[in-house]
Amino acid sequence: MPRGTSRNDARQLLTDHAEYGHWELDRLRLFPDGSRTVLLRRRIIRQIRSW
Repeated sequence: MPRGTSRNDARQLLTDHAEYGHWELDRLRLFPDGSRTVLLRRRIIRQIRSW
């Protein structure tokens, strides 16, 4: 994410990805210059067998 991205805008973007794309936050790195690197991963939804 660019350095100028506000915390609220970043939160909204990540919330949208999580809700509609079935992603979850894996790692967030904040660098000294203010930029962020966000790693998302696919959420694995396992189905329970019913016999």
